[in-house]
Order: sequence, then structure tokens, then C-alpha cells
Amino acid sequence: MGTFTDRYLVEPGEKVRLADFDPRDTKPFGGDKDEGRARVAKLNARLEELQEALYAEGRHRLLVVLQGMDSSGKDGTIRSVFDGVNPQGVKVACFKKPTPPELAHDFLWRVHPHTPACGEIAIWNRSHYEDVLITRVHELVNETCWKRRYEHIRAFEALLADEGTTILKFFLHIGKDEQRQRLQERIDDPKKRWKWNKADLEERRHFDDYRAAYEDALSATAAEHAPWYVVPADRNWYRDLVISEVLVATLEKLDIRLPPGDPGIEDLKVT
Repeated sequence: MGTFTDRYLVEPGEKVRLADFDPRDTKPFGGDKDEGRARVAKLNARLEELQEALYAEGRHRLLVVLQGMDSSGKDGTIRSVFDGVNPQGVKVACFKKPTPPELAHDFLWRVHPHTPACGEIAIWNRSHYEDVLITRVHELVNETCWKRRYEHIRAFEALLADEGTTILKFFLHIGKDEQRQRLQERIDDPKKRWKWNKADLEERRHFDDYRAAYEDALSATAAEHAPWYVVPADRNWYRDLVISEVLVATLEKLDIRLPPGDPGIEDLKVT
């Protein structure tokens, strides 16, 4: 895309090492937090225009996948980056612990109904990638099973792309110390205690295991039609900036246009 966000793009076939990505990185932007937030506001206004045109034209589909460890900012990204978009054309799906009916089917069964239709943006807060992450870390399935799922995921995303869906996948890369601070805030701040889940402490004990699982998943499933971005997430404003830049640049490449309306409508007078 020719912007500073290119440095966060995972090249297909590349072996990802998260140690090579600084979760506190902001240097490529070259500005401070105030400038970054101002830029996000401009990008948000442009995103509103593009999303309205996408909805009106009804020709393209966009799937946005958000993955990240606990407290990495998935909810905050949705609130900030998509602030102001028309809710008629945007769907948000949050994939938590599978229900009994979901467990009774193949692992992709629960996500497929939430893919975007023509004119829609679908945002997934967690996704089908949980089935090669949490299932691996907690040994809910054996190694042969979760490794085989990489191939299924690649085929699933290729199917969506072949049928006209544009896919963007973002891994919100948070540092271990930053995660500790954010989890502590959920305890100390009464306004944030509703976010607290005692299971977060157990998951934090597996921090390094999740990093390894993410490295393998990103390496195995990055593709030109379904790219992964490793987004520095320790600073919320920069996280929002990187994702907004990628979203707007991607939608602008689709050459989305508002429908012209019926021929001769410009001469009509309402009485």
C-alpha cells in the first residue's frame, strides 16, 4: 500500500517472530499522539464515506478479523476505528467459548453464517483462529488436529476471496508488561471492573505459549488474498491509526462508487 503500515504486513511464506515486532512501536508514523489522533479522526470520516458507498453500491464485501491476547484492545478497536459508520451495513460477531451445538459441528460451522453479504462489513472479535490457538494451548485437540486446521482455514479464506470477499486480518500485538498493567486496571478502576474475569489470570500464565501459537498461525495462513498485519497495540492511538490506514487504503483500492440513481432524476421536482 506504500505507507508506513507495510512494515506490519506479514509476507506469505514468511516465518513470523513476534520478537521482531515492537508492541510499543510508533516511529514509522513520525508524529506524536495528538497528531495521530487527529489523523485517525480524518481517516474515520473517510471510512464513513467509503462504508456508505459500499453499502449503497452493494457490490463488495469486507471481512475484518481481530485477534489478540486478553486486553489487547479488540473491543476498543471496534469502538474507535468504526465510530460513526452506518450500523445497517456493519455486523460485529464475537466468538467466545463454543456452545454445545457449535461443538457438535466442524470448527468452521459457527463462523460461516457471520461472513459479510454484498455491501456489508463484518467485524469478527476473535474468530476461527481460536481453534488453532486456545485448543492448542489447552490441549483440547491433539497436534495432528490443530495442524490440519491450517489447511482448512486457508481453503475457507480462499473460498471467501474467490466469491468476492476482501479479507483483512489484524493481530493486536500487546507486550506482557502492558497486559499486566491493563489487567491490574480492571481490578483497581471501579469503572473497569465489569471487564474483569478471573480466567484472565490463568490465560496470562500461558502468555508465551500463546505467542508461539500465534507465530505459527500467522506464518501458516498469511496470503495475498487474506493478509495478516501485526499491529503494535501497547498504545491505543497508534493501534487505531495503523488499522484505520489499512482499512481506508484497502477500500479505496476497490473503487467503490455511490450509485447514480435513476436516469433523469436530477430534473425531478417534489411538489
